[in-house]
Amino acid sequence: MTTTDKAIEATSAEQIDQLKENLERVEQLSKRLIEVMAHKKTHNPGLDAPNQELFARAASSYWAAMAQNPSRLLEQQVQFWGKSVENFAEAQKAMAGALKGAPEEADAPRPADRRFANPMWENNPYFRFVRDQYLTNAETIRTAVEEVEDLDRVDRQRLSYFSDQIINMMAPTNFLATNPDALEKALETDGQSLIDGLENLVADLEANDGELIVRLADDTAFEIGRNIATSPGDVVFRNRMMELIHYRPTTETVHETPIVLFPPWINKFYILDLKEKNSLIKWITDQGYSLFVVSWVNPNEDYADIGMEDYVEDGFLKAIQVVKEICGTKQVNAVGYCIAGTTLSLTLSLMKKRGDKSVKSATFFTALTDFSDQGDFTPFLQNDFVDAIEEEIGDDGIMPHYIMARTFSYLRVNDLVYGPAIRSYMMGETPPAFDLLYWNGDGANLPGRMAVQYLRGLCQGNKFADGGFELFGETLHLRDVDVPLMSITCETDHIAAWKQCYRGVQQMGSRSKTFVVSQSGHIAGIVNPVSRNKYGHYVNDDLKADADEWMAGARFTEGSWWPRWGSWLKTRSGKQVPARVPGAHASYPALDVAPGQYVRAKARS
Repeated sequence: MTTTDKAIEATSAEQIDQLKENLERVEQLSKRLIEVMAHKKTHNPGLDAPNQELFARAASSYWAAMAQNPSRLLEQQVQFWGKSVENFAEAQKAMAGALKGAPEEADAPRPADRRFANPMWENNPYFRFVRDQYLTNAETIRTAVEEVEDLDRVDRQRLSYFSDQIINMMAPTNFLATNPDALEKALETDGQSLIDGLENLVADLEANDGELIVRLADDTAFEIGRNIATSPGDVVFRNRMMELIHYRPTTETVHETPIVLFPPWINKFYILDLKEKNSLIKWITDQGYSLFVVSWVNPNEDYADIGMEDYVEDGFLKAIQVVKEICGTKQVNAVGYCIAGTTLSLTLSLMKKRGDKSVKSATFFTALTDFSDQGDFTPFLQNDFVDAIEEEIGDDGIMPHYIMARTFSYLRVNDLVYGPAIRSYMMGETPPAFDLLYWNGDGANLPGRMAVQYLRGLCQGNKFADGGFELFGETLHLRDVDVPLMSITCETDHIAAWKQCYRGVQQMGSRSKTFVVSQSGHIAGIVNPVSRNKYGHYVNDDLKADADEWMAGARFTEGSWWPRWGSWLKTRSGKQVPARVPGAHASYPALDVAPGQYVRAKARS
């Protein structure tokens, strides 16, 4: 036997051993997959799609229009058939040219679509035909949806949204046989990428009781309090609703009036403290403020009957009271982010009714208070979906965090669902070590009662802006919010659109209102450190005009809005006093180090 023969034999033996090992892994993974799917925790099917009446109305309207004008349907079909034949002819021509070795002709420029970045989508006749036919199908569906008549604005928006969901789901990149990136990776790795992908799929299913939630970040790369959420501070108060963190001062003196910041309880607060270079928490303490941040509890079944009033009473009002006692002041400056900004507005209205002047100024980060236009959430805020949420809450009384997470993800489905799924399950890649995506996956449940109050009373009923929202026996109105305020919104925010936030601020009763639109979206527009000088912001003192006129007359400033807010806050924060040390107050000793047990619980689990 020659040396070459021995090498071939050794290589073949190694390949056989690898094949056996892979087959064993596949068998083990298959068993795990069967096991997890056998015990899959089901959810209400009404959360997956709108009531079929929507599609029935659309189909009825479409066919009625076609019956009145059949030539219109024929014209659409002829266009579709013609384009399909053209795609096939181009593929045949490209195939024939490839066989003859003829050079490729330059194709017409196409819209940029990251899904089709692989050169094979252009150079390979098979993939080119698959792509072109998919885009033709998508265009035809969208055109048909646009031409449906006799639907109101909401139904039309929902039909368009859910049609796009189907279009995106059927993209050829989502299937192994029509994804050149996945096929190339499988060949390069002798199929190892597919086995690794199956491992990732099974692991994600096991982690979520059979519910497919794509893991966006490598959660083994982060440890809460070690390399994420590291600003030094101490928990100085704890009750059933929240922990109150007092951050350690970084200056010898601080402004007399402290800041208490209320983050949303849908996610954890440390989005404001991911790392030192982009930490708003660190920046605030560096400006010489006593900063307190609320960390909300992640509710379980024991919190089923918790409502908005519990968040107000045991969260907002209690935190304000504790901060005043620790700092020895009569007032605080309050900040509310997203749903916590909405609830801060409710709290301020209630305090107005009670004659409580404990809040000197209020700052709102991307906070909706007028829900007359539900924006991108319109498809999900109709009765069929909210009815399904109430049924899902059911006996447990808890709205699981994945429902909100999935809703947010499907608003950006290619970036947050299909793209990550392709990389993880088809390519076998480990999710990236990305702190923001790690935080995004660290969601929290919602108490059922509170969720229904919010969805029915605020989102659907718009009662705070229109008629009044009942709480504590009081009827709360937007006009009652009369403290000096600044509202920070974000230009491309798809969760709390700036125009909707603007409408709410216009209705508030304060004589001193500052409105800012930061570039970028719901997170990046807020977590916008001065050092990066990445996103600018718009300001306009005239809040009487409508949103478009406001923007047309706004002044643009390069860089972060943080310094503008700092200057605004400084005039409302009093004299300098010696820096307050967390835990020094006899009645409020340090109970734990930041970020506290309510956040670290996720890491321990």
